[in-house]
Amino acid sequence: MSTVPVRFYTPEEYLERERRAVTKSQYFRGEIYAMSGASREHILIAGNFLAALHTALRDRPCEVYNSDMRVKVQASGLYTYPDLSVVCGEPRFDDSHVDTLLNPLVLVEVISPSTEAYDRGAKANQYRQLASLRELVLVASESLHVERHHRGEDGEWRIWEANDRTAKLPLSSLGVEIPLEEIYRRIEFAPPAEAAAS
Repeated sequence: MSTVPVRFYTPEEYLERERRAVTKSQYFRGEIYAMSGASREHILIAGNFLAALHTALRDRPCEVYNSDMRVKVQASGLYTYPDLSVVCGEPRFDDSHVDTLLNPLVLVEVISPSTEAYDRGAKANQYRQLASLRELVLVASESLHVERHHRGEDGEWRIWEANDRTAKLPLSSLGVEIPLEEIYRRIEFAPPAEAAAS
């Protein structure tokens, strides 16, 4: 039985292909991985969050990017597209194309069922290798739930969670709070199934 050999790409080959591509792909350890589409809820949540951050930071020296901004984790070589990236101060880029961010302060991923294991596991672990990163926010798209992973002064990561529309997400590295009501605007979830009567 023969197997088809896997084609490995250099980062330079990946970037050359990616800059010409119609769809987005991630890159890790020589392999290119196509990215899947997103649900209505995913798109609305990402857009709501972007709008809220843009408004909150409009008078600050910060830039908020949507999922078209690629991020490189230099320590591992991962190239990927977070749903949102925030940088304050001078943004640093991988090269003169200015399309691959190296120093995000905050990253946001909207979690879908098909990407949840990866987003919470391997991808989150790689994001934590970014020296600039202070907060990683994971937002559920099929239920109302937000997790904030925050790097403390001691370098340890701590978790804050909320599942109430009246809660406010504290982003201490940015000095702002984002109401969950804004993040989940126009999103309605079906109530949990009631337990069967005994």
